[in-house]
Amino acid sequence: MENSKTQQDLVLKGLGYDIDKEIKAFDESKAGVKGLVDSGIVKIPPFFVVPEDVVSSQPTPAHLQIPVIDLQDTHDDPVRHEKVIKEIRNALEIWGFFQVVNHGVSKDIMEGMVEGVRGFHEENNEVKKEYYTRDVKKKVTYTSNTLIHKTKAADWKDTLYFRMAPDSPHPEELPVVCRETTIKYTAYIRGLGQTLLKFVSEALGLNPNYLIEFGCDKGLKIMCHYYPPCPEPNRTLGSKSHTDPDFLTILMQDHIGGLQVFHQNQWIDVPPIPGAFVINGGDLLQLISNGKFKSAEHRVLANHNGPRISVASFFAIYDRICGPIKELLSDENPAVYKEVPLMEYIAQYMWKEQDGGMTTLDRFRLDALEKLSHLAYQITVFSISDYCVVSVSGSYAPTFTILLSVFLAKPLSNRLKDCYTPCKGQLNY
Repeated sequence: MENSKTQQDLVLKGLGYDIDKEIKAFDESKAGVKGLVDSGIVKIPPFFVVPEDVVSSQPTPAHLQIPVIDLQDTHDDPVRHEKVIKEIRNALEIWGFFQVVNHGVSKDIMEGMVEGVRGFHEENNEVKKEYYTRDVKKKVTYTSNTLIHKTKAADWKDTLYFRMAPDSPHPEELPVVCRETTIKYTAYIRGLGQTLLKFVSEALGLNPNYLIEFGCDKGLKIMCHYYPPCPEPNRTLGSKSHTDPDFLTILMQDHIGGLQVFHQNQWIDVPPIPGAFVINGGDLLQLISNGKFKSAEHRVLANHNGPRISVASFFAIYDRICGPIKELLSDENPAVYKEVPLMEYIAQYMWKEQDGGMTTLDRFRLDALEKLSHLAYQITVFSISDYCVVSVSGSYAPTFTILLSVFLAKPLSNRLKDCYTPCKGQLNY
């Protein structure tokens, strides 16, 4: 990632464009993407541009629609309850995504949160600047592209962030314009999250409280995204392709649309449904379910229309070691992943861009580690003075190519790094 970004920077500098200087000016303005749009730009800055083939997308086939699950009467009707459990199981196994309706969160609460988020992002910039920071330890922040200095291309969005659990911010720390709505919305989302985690527990064949007792609901982060209208939506993305670093995500999106999920090797639209929430499993759910439930890649397209507003609520906690749930393992279903210190996982997630290679979670697969160990052994045994291309494939990821530039004079650690870096992996020496 860093090498390709460096090459891109050199090309731009050769054309008289100092990308580092432009990013610095953008960051210091503290006005975000909305500030660019308000200034009247008709072309997006180069540090937002992505390759044309990354943005391109075919129309969604009519037969491919993510499931919509009705939660009505699930507490009182055992038949309805079992039907919903089955629907959630199928959705998480096949798609990793579904939408829910009749979930118990009122229209007023949902619309109030959207308008509160809009109110903040359309506030006077002098007010917003008070919250602008890249300090990820803070409980309340406003920023545009937290890792803008690391990523290949910035996303066309601004974000208001709340860490609501554990150790929620004091009410006075929340922006006045959305303070009351955020507190109310958080209470409802925590309740819905607990309900869904109980359903997911049952879908795994566990007792309803298993994931709650496991602590999946102990952490809650809310990201309030604002996607301004884009003058060149065919040259950038609202949010680049990624998976979520959590157990479960509850997303509220407005009517604009643009969310897509990667399914059957194509991008599928997730159309907005009035009053619905979009639910998806994250990497940590895929980890503890031993791969039974998917953490699917998804993205958001930029749009001429807008602004688009979405509120994503992430249920996760990182102060523990996690691996596949023991009750789900057997001789016929052995562990796919090793146990992972979740702080190590989230550190890798934050600093490794996902752009079509191995995901963060792939790096913790036992079969991936075995293949890498075998590759390392080959490097130490065989003398490779030039380079060769080795194709390594498996069920854990699409086939990828490793360029082996192994020189005998190099230490073993450098040889391993040379061959593994193109796989977007990481070795600890």
